[in-house]
Parts: sequence; structure tokens; C-alpha cells
Amino acid sequence: MGVKVRVEYWYFFSYYPRYRELARVVKGEFSDADVTGFVGRTGSFEIEINGQLVFSKVETGGFPYEDDVMNAIQNAYDGKPLQKITKSRAPCVIM
Repeated sequence: MGVKVRVEYWYFFSYYPRYRELARVVKGEFSDADVTGFVGRTGSFEIEINGQLVFSKVETGGFPYEDDVMNAIQNAYDGKPLQKITKSRAPCVIM
């Protein structure tokens, strides 16, 4: 069974390229993953896996580490419970 990864991202600055890179990496490792993204709230980079929010830039103030996201996706494939990713590349300051 495939995994659904849904990303809400802010349209501003580098958010869309970050989403595209994440989608590329995820599809490279998990070719049957369904990865979608959409423009959302100001400052957002929110990641849901199978409908569960696993990362929130709004909450953490930074972007996720790729390894943490990939581990969460692997856990979803393995049928393990998903844990919220609380570590981020913070702070994220836009001048």
C-alpha cells in the first residue's frame, strides 16, 4: 500500500522550491508514494502523511530535516505509529 504525503506551503520566497525538492527526494526513495502540494497559509510548510500532521513550520519556526521526513514516511510504510517531528532548521528569519 502506498503512502500519501500532502504538503501545504506558502507561495513566498523559497517555499515552493523546497516543496518540489522534498517531492523529488520522496519519489526517488518511495516511487509509489502519492506526493501532493498546495499553496496555503502565510509562513506554512506543513507535512501530512496519510492524513496525520507530522510537521508544522508554523509551530516549529523552521523547515524540517530531510532525514526526519524520510524516517516518518518509512514508518508509515512499515505500519508504525507516526510521531510529530519537532526538530527543525530554526529559526527561520525573513528580512
